[in-house]
Parts: sequence; C-alpha cells; structure tokens
Amino acid sequence: MDEQRLRVLLDGIRDRTVTPDAALADLRRLPFADLGHTKIDHHRALRQGMPEAVYAPGKTPEQCAEIVAELLEHGTGPVLLTRGDPIQIATVVAANPGAAQVGASLLWRSAVPRPDRVAICTAGTADGSVADECMVTLKAHGVAARRFDDVGVAGLHRLLAVLDDIVLADAVVVIAGMEGALASVIGGLTAAPVIAVPTSVGYGAGLEGVTALLAMHASCASGITVVGIDNGFGAACAIVRLLGRAQRDG
Repeated sequence: MDEQRLRVLLDGIRDRTVTPDAALADLRRLPFADLGHTKIDHHRALRQGMPEAVYAPGKTPEQCAEIVAELLEHGTGPVLLTRGDPIQIATVVAANPGAAQVGASLLWRSAVPRPDRVAICTAGTADGSVADECMVTLKAHGVAARRFDDVGVAGLHRLLAVLDDIVLADAVVVIAGMEGALASVIGGLTAAPVIAVPTSVGYGAGLEGVTALLAMHASCASGITVVGIDNGFGAACAIVRLLGRAQRDG
C-alpha cells in the first residue's frame, strides 16, 4: 500500500463509500502479510517511497511465485523479481503472467514514466548483466535510463565520443570491474551524482571485485557513492531515492 492508495481508502471511509470492515480487511495486511515462509512488507512503500522487491536466490520457485502473487494482488506500484534462475523464472511467469523480462529479472506494473535523465555507463561488455539489473530496477520506478556500454578507460576515446550525452544526465551510474577506474574519470567530468558499482569482472588481482570496490572508495573524484559488488539493484534504488528527494525539495 502506498500513500495515494491509503488516502483513497481514508477518503472512502469519510465519504461512506468504503465500509469500516472493508477498510479493516485492507489495513490488516499492514505492516506485513505472513505467508509462512516470508513476511511481505506492504508498508515499505509508505516508509521508503518504493515497494519491496523479490530477491530470488535462496528461494524455491514456488516461494518466488507466491511472493510475487501476494505483491500483485495486495500491493501497489511495481513488482520486481531479480536474479532468478531459468526454473524460478518459468515457474513465476506461469503463475503470474504479463511480466517483462530483462536478463535475470522480471517486472510487472512499472511506474508512470518520469522526466529524469539517468545514464548507465559500463566499462566493458562483461558488466552487462549488472547494468541490466540496474536498468530494469530504474524502469520499475518510471526512469528510462540511457545505456552507454563498453566505454572503459582502456580505450578512453570511446568515452569521449559520448561524453556530451553523459554530462547532460541528472544522475549517472558507473559500472566497472578490473581496477574500477571509470568511476573516477566520470566522477571528475560531471556535476551530477555518480553511483559507482564495482563488478566481479577481472583477472587474479581483481579479487572478484574487491580491487574495484576499494579503488572506487579511494577515488579522488569528490562525492562518488559506492554500492556493493555487482549490486545494480542497489545503485538504481539509490538513484530513485536521490531523484525523489530532489523532486520533493524542488
């Protein structure tokens, strides 16, 4: 339940178009619905401005399908499942048709489009799955991001060729493995908020993303925000929070 739906419910009680019993049935699912294996946080949209998403790893296909069904039936706003394997995805879609699939993510009921301009920049093609997760999460919340793939520092001319477009963005997500240098470069070229995502792409001393993570934290470009390794979802949520706060303050 989000703020708008709660207002409609309260207005209905006041106008006597909604009975107290009907309102109670709706409110009974706040702050959560207990499915036995999972407690669905229907109150999250009221607290954070975005509903709960479904992280598929560690859940059975049937659990994923049941959680999605609960969110679709009794929640509001977008429903997003991330990092599903082929069996999970097939089971969930069979039980809950109508999803848009992007990589290993499924999306139902995206939010109304927003005017915000967001750029997603990847250092290499191997970072694409993390960018997919970031892009579909932004889409869930109405943000149509523009992708700039394979613009890493090993060929800086590739970045310079699209730099004019990147600096027009209201926020930028930089996704890079290896030594993670792309975040510092872009962070030094734009005034927009930069969310850096280290990825596990890289050879031995890359330490499955730890080197990029530490390098991004040690960046000399001021004010870069760094999320966890391969966390495209977290980067997108950070962008949505930033844009939401800017919209309210504006």
